[in-house]
Amino acid sequence: MVGDQATVLVVDDSRTKRYLLVSWLTRAGFVVREAETGTEALERVATDPIDLVVLDVRLPDLSGFDVCERIKADHPAMPVIHVSAHAVDVVDRTQGLTRGADAYLAEPIEPEELVATAHAVLRYYQARQRAELLAERLTGLADTTVAVHAAPSFARLLESAAAGAADIFKSPAAVIAETFDGDCLAGIATGPGAKPTIVPWVVDDAGVPTGATVRVNDPAEWGLVSWPAGDTVTVAAARLREDRAPLYVVVPSATQTARTPVLVQLAQAVASAVEAQRSFDEEHRIAVTLQRSLLPRRLPEVAGLDLAVRYEPASAQTEVGGDFYELVMLDGHLLVAIGDVAGHSLHAATVMAELRHAVRAYAVEGHQPGVILDRLNELMRTLLRNELATLCILLLHPPSGRIRLASAGHLPALVSVDGRVDFVQQSAPLLGVRAERPDDLEFVLPAGATLVLYTDGLIERRDATIDEGLAALAACAARVDDDLDRFCHRLLVELAPPEIHDDVAVVAVRRR
Repeated sequence: MVGDQATVLVVDDSRTKRYLLVSWLTRAGFVVREAETGTEALERVATDPIDLVVLDVRLPDLSGFDVCERIKADHPAMPVIHVSAHAVDVVDRTQGLTRGADAYLAEPIEPEELVATAHAVLRYYQARQRAELLAERLTGLADTTVAVHAAPSFARLLESAAAGAADIFKSPAAVIAETFDGDCLAGIATGPGAKPTIVPWVVDDAGVPTGATVRVNDPAEWGLVSWPAGDTVTVAAARLREDRAPLYVVVPSATQTARTPVLVQLAQAVASAVEAQRSFDEEHRIAVTLQRSLLPRRLPEVAGLDLAVRYEPASAQTEVGGDFYELVMLDGHLLVAIGDVAGHSLHAATVMAELRHAVRAYAVEGHQPGVILDRLNELMRTLLRNELATLCILLLHPPSGRIRLASAGHLPALVSVDGRVDFVQQSAPLLGVRAERPDDLEFVLPAGATLVLYTDGLIERRDATIDEGLAALAACAARVDDDLDRFCHRLLVELAPPEIHDDVAVVAVRRR
């Protein structure tokens, strides 16, 4: 409590002395409670909201020194004033102060001295409590700032911000911001430690200036959570740019101190993270649009074959990747290729585009898969030095199902027929490496069989080996859906993680 509204516990077994102490403190404006013994004092301190203890040194059951030590052990921020008519020498005063007392008054005590001492120790402890509260909140602010800047998505950012605000202010909290797409979302937490949630919310941003502002509103205007009864809400708005919607942090007003410094800093920190996330999302959308423009725009229609593809960019990357695929009919054969350029950047995408166009050019010249790989390898070693890529390329004759395949370090193709799954293995060096390459593989794709080509993003996991990923793919591909598009989608749903950390490309060819 503040100033003369503090509650004082007077502990003395002498009724006369206790009456005097209580009277003086009551006239000074304090709320006073009484206790006759040390045991009763400890019980009152444990259960009642006490701000200051005036404690006699000699009690019938416990020494006042012992009682003070036990109070300080459980409530280090509770001030204690010793009073005594008997233990008044230097040794007594020294022991009392050494064992935790904040002041020591020897009788006879003047009323003004007692009241002044009470005010003095309360001022010190109130300042200490404010400093400790500020330090605790600044630590929470630092943790929350790190969490929001590390959030992988806009929703996770708002959840981290709401949870951080609730922990900092030990109250319900809401954080409202607008996404890159213009959707206004609110992250809400009902209290410290509560799981945050995301809900849509509409805010009238008219009149909110650039910079940070604070206002007090009726809780009904922010009906996102159950705010404490009888209190208002304090709203900090942070607007970094005139052309951006502001961010809002809403907490109960009772949690705020003068000038609301932590709330304002929290709003500014979260607004900075939101701005970075908006830019991140914008760049990612541009990057994905660019990469998709470098891939085939439509699939060929081939009699006797069903074709399907899936491409999913990495969900946590702003830069485009190097995964690509190709399907095109040439001289009665279906050319199918899938590859992955090392790296994940705009540069990797440009290398991917060059390789894809080179594959098409060499294929148009009538070369077989192995020859195409040889020429691509020379191209890379001559013009694209220090670049590496994997590639699997095949020519399929639709009427007979005959396939001629060559691989350059790519993952093995999969053939699924009648519930049986086989991998088409061919060990060969990557593109960009000077090394001997094996002869092309030739085999027949049976009627009703499905051939699946894919990139490593489909099966690679940080917590599993490649063999485990291949086994999972084989189990998933043992059943091929009637709708080949649905089959490719199911592979992604069952095998790819919720947040894709690497591009995924899947090509499926079924011979009817």
